[in-house]
Amino acid sequence: MKYPVLFLLCFLMFSSCYQTERNCSDFKTGEFEFTYKINGEEKTSRFVRNDSIEVDYYENEIDSNTVRWINDCEFIVKKINPKSRNDAKAIHMKILTTNKNTYLFEYSAVGDKKNKQKGTAIKINDL
Repeated sequence: MKYPVLFLLCFLMFSSCYQTERNCSDFKTGEFEFTYKINGEEKTSRFVRNDSIEVDYYENEIDSNTVRWINDCEFIVKKINPKSRNDAKAIHMKILTTNKNTYLFEYSAVGDKKNKQKGTAIKINDL
């Protein structure tokens, strides 16, 4: 009876020490790729971000966004020239984990806590 309790206690002790890696500052600038699905079709977009501007390249279109960093791992993206009311909505981005050249992020319209989505961006070049 003692051994299962001791094993469980050791497991809890070691698992509580584990923290996910978040080197968010490594991903503030650079050129990135993001793969997503629309209507079951997988698409890839590319974006280039410096500290305050992000330029998106997708489906032969180019869009520019402002970037406002809240902290090292969270930022707000907003289109500079929105074409619709929906385009004018700011997007809150939060980096959840990082690896060598990728980061997992969560995003939603600012203030929308119910419709969060996740994605992975791959850093393909430094600036």
